[in-house]
Amino acid sequence: MDALLSAGLVLCLIFLFLGMGVWIFVGLLMVSGTALALVAGMDIGRIGTIAANIVYRYSTTWELAAIPMFIWMGEIIFRTDISDRIFRGLTPFVNWLPGRLLHTNVLGCTMFAAVSGSSAATAATVGKITTTELSKRGYDQSLSLGSLAGAGSFGLLIPPSIVMIVYGILAEVSISRLFAAGVLPGIMIAVLFSSYIAVRALIRPTVAPKSDMAFELRLFGRAIVDLLPIISLMVIVLGAIYSGVATPSEAAAVGVFGAVVITIFLRQFSIAMLIETLLGAVVSSAMICSILIAAAFLSTAMGYLHIPTEIATAIGSLHLSPVMLIVVLTLFYLVLGLFLDGVSIIVMSLPITLPLAMQAGIDPVWFGIFLIVTVELGQITPPVGFNLFILQSLTGQSVGRVAIYALPFFVLMLIAIALLVVFPDIALWLPSSLYD
Repeated sequence: MDALLSAGLVLCLIFLFLGMGVWIFVGLLMVSGTALALVAGMDIGRIGTIAANIVYRYSTTWELAAIPMFIWMGEIIFRTDISDRIFRGLTPFVNWLPGRLLHTNVLGCTMFAAVSGSSAATAATVGKITTTELSKRGYDQSLSLGSLAGAGSFGLLIPPSIVMIVYGILAEVSISRLFAAGVLPGIMIAVLFSSYIAVRALIRPTVAPKSDMAFELRLFGRAIVDLLPIISLMVIVLGAIYSGVATPSEAAAVGVFGAVVITIFLRQFSIAMLIETLLGAVVSSAMICSILIAAAFLSTAMGYLHIPTEIATAIGSLHLSPVMLIVVLTLFYLVLGLFLDGVSIIVMSLPITLPLAMQAGIDPVWFGIFLIVTVELGQITPPVGFNLFILQSLTGQSVGRVAIYALPFFVLMLIAIALLVVFPDIALWLPSSLYD
């Protein structure tokens, strides 16, 4: 009971400090320090020592180096015309499918996510091209924006994923295994999205206007040339990781070098662009890493207060089956996704939910993929759905309307979670094949 009261106090402190509008990492530090002082009775000196040890440990974690590198690579790609090339390159291949160019949202986001690591960057980069082009050509707006909102979240799941790195560090799980585990679920969700688009187009052909594009081999040759830069970067980064030649952090550095070479080859490189991308990467990385360190302090504070073990024991006494536990956690994360971004959800909840999963015998790699898919759902649910805000800024549509357009893809991701529960090897087969 003491632990439950402590958990209630920590929850109230979180609402108090974050509700004051302070930065998330400052709020988490204030929650942790206050809880240790009030509940555990620690003095300021000991609290400071604990915080200093955590800052040093995480600041010297080699895996953390992957975050700024992958962000920098995404920033470089974001400032090139690769998104235009993806759209042009995919057009001849999808123009023969039911739904035609609507599939460029799904496939374009899938490809860009493989070099971005960010959901927001994926939705913004692909969306700035496809929203204009599809609207100009008369494609159904609800299906166009809905598919983009859903597929834009692939940046969280398809490696290299920043959120996946955060989970791997906090859960002490191999990031390479997590990257491998995200491949097949990402492809599965992309197939679900494209299948839905095709079915909708077959039922109501007017959602995708007829095309007069002739079948010419030269168009496919030109398309392959357009896709070559993004494919090359995917092969360099992911190939280095899965072959064992490089760790994720080393592969991220190679990816930055590859992105620079590509911009030089495309004649889009400049020193001003390099500095601009570096500054953007520094800002984003500082934000994520500071939240990560503050969350580690919160996790340590909760450990001193015995909150995770006591709550895990309390829920364990209910004797929930692993499936029922996943159902409860899915609802829990759906609620969190209404108010928090992906990194915040993971760092604030993991100290409680991971012990529950481990106690239920759930594989931590599988749990990471499940968690990231539920976080993806939060990207398209109001009031704090970042992909909805991005599409609002691109199109002028209200957040509520874009959320309605995204609802079918929200349901498809729930179906994907169910498939992961029934067939866990969708996430576990590839990492087992590569690393066992």
